[in-house]
Amino acid sequence: MSLTLLARHNPLASTQQQLRVLSQTQACTPFDERLRQVALAPLRATGITVLQVNVGKLCNQTCRHCHVDAGPDREERMSRETAEECVRVLAESDIPTLDITGGAPELNPHFRWLVEQAAALGRRVMDRCNLSVLLLPSQADLGEFLARHRVEVVASLPYFRRTQTDAQRGGGVYDKSIAALKLLNRLGYGREGTGLVLTLVHNPVGAFLPPKQGAIESQFHRELAREHGIVFNRLYTITNMPISRFLEFLLETGNYDGYMQRLANAFNPSAAVGVMCRYTLSVGWDGTLYDCDFNQMLDLPVATPGLTHIRHLSRARLIELGTRRIVTGNHCYGCTAGAGSSCGGAVAT
Repeated sequence: MSLTLLARHNPLASTQQQLRVLSQTQACTPFDERLRQVALAPLRATGITVLQVNVGKLCNQTCRHCHVDAGPDREERMSRETAEECVRVLAESDIPTLDITGGAPELNPHFRWLVEQAAALGRRVMDRCNLSVLLLPSQADLGEFLARHRVEVVASLPYFRRTQTDAQRGGGVYDKSIAALKLLNRLGYGREGTGLVLTLVHNPVGAFLPPKQGAIESQFHRELAREHGIVFNRLYTITNMPISRFLEFLLETGNYDGYMQRLANAFNPSAAVGVMCRYTLSVGWDGTLYDCDFNQMLDLPVATPGLTHIRHLSRARLIELGTRRIVTGNHCYGCTAGAGSSCGGAVAT
């Protein structure tokens, strides 16, 4: 049974199977040993400047690379009670950024309330958007809502060409993405002087490392402007993580060992110093706390005793988490290869 099919029946069994595959690979030195070799073990947090909240796995798309294994058939979603705990933590702390992700986070019934509350607290709010969700009839006013609350839209667009994008995200997704980007531009997103930030996210279509962020960003600017008149503020490159649906793709195509070796050979200590887990606290849809969204999908919660759920967080314990030991594994090679990769794009030059 494939990892994806197994996840439909028993998600825990799927994460255990993934961890077994990742830990037993012979393609690379164990990641923790690599950290020791460069005097970075154990990896520790340097504070918390981002509260990243995954509000559920429901999505209107089913993408080949998705590390969340999100899709239209997923029922996991954050409750209002847990969303209220997230707002409480923001209100009781000085964490400046709320990063909302999914699935398609906008499909959670409490998404807009969460945005409103965080914006009222004066926090920077980011929405990890798949673009096509903006075109759903039920989300007809979503773009206006995001603009009204000054939400930074972080939009996935694997490539500036239709063929590559549709190969990864599904037939017709490219055209929907372009239509959504034009909608955002009409609202002022990506345009100088509006303060409405539009960030694009590129990840490779296949078992490759992303190109240099600056170079591919220039290509995106040029091609999207020339072909569609689209503008945006910046672009992040993100490495495809060897977990969930992309791990299944690697195994089924015989690319797993080669990809892991490629990531390990490109290990960059400077990238390891700047990985997002060192300044991010990740909250699962059920309120469980993780070091990052990738650990969340592998069911690897934070290792700090007595802090398994956001309801346990007080200001004092939040400070404690700011120096916590990060849970690492071989999947972490995905964030430390080359220029590095995080939810904020490349982390090293």
